[in-house]
Amino acid sequence: MIQARSLGHRYTRDTWVFRDVDVTAREGRVLAVLGPNGRGKTTLLRCLAGLLAPSEGTVTTTTPVAYVPQSHSASFGYSVADMVLMGRSRHLKAYATPGRRDHELTAQALDRVGITHMARRSYAELSGGEQQMVLIARALASQCQVMVLDEPVSALDLRNQARVLTLLQELTASGMGIALTTHHPDHALHLADDAVLVLGPEDVRTGPAAELLDAEALGELYGLPVTTCSVRGPRGPRTVVVPDLGPTRDAPRPAEEAA
Repeated sequence: MIQARSLGHRYTRDTWVFRDVDVTAREGRVLAVLGPNGRGKTTLLRCLAGLLAPSEGTVTTTTPVAYVPQSHSASFGYSVADMVLMGRSRHLKAYATPGRRDHELTAQALDRVGITHMARRSYAELSGGEQQMVLIARALASQCQVMVLDEPVSALDLRNQARVLTLLQELTASGMGIALTTHHPDHALHLADDAVLVLGPEDVRTGPAAELLDAEALGELYGLPVTTCSVRGPRGPRTVVVPDLGPTRDAPRPAEEAA
């Protein structure tokens, strides 16, 4: 549904963000892009969405694509319902007014994301996490076949993270393609079919998520020791990623050890 070949992007003549990337977002599959801050994950995602022209290579899309940014500010005090209704704009002719079907699909998108109760609130007055939910609903209202999301749960609390991740699973089960960036390897392991690891301009790795997202690769990606383990959750076993964050609370402090 989105196919990138020999993709590269640079901001200056000699400073490449990434080069020679081959990646495909497929129908009914989730593609997760992971990497440290500043390595070009968002740039890669914007190239895939068609919002940014690559410096080299090609991006081919065969179906409508919707982009959900990590953050967004509105210039005017639009209501949540109006923000979601804007997702219908590509279906309207110039100067046309949204019709009954557009409003029906807007209501359905609000309901599916679980934010119908916010429909009359001002978008500008929402928290960052609430705004992110609205932008996902707007993408749904557009009736896209591929949704490209930049850190879709970064500003969400635990409950809404679960809601969005479950929604993305449901969308892929219905045939939609999903491409997203995330700083949560756990989410990628839980959700993704395919993965991209952005280690550096000349080191971008792609492949099946189950094979690519192991402890060794994630440790190299983030520059610290990482362990993966299986835990039993409410819905069965899950693989989680445990980074080395230093001593635990109950570990003896250096001063205590000296004493």
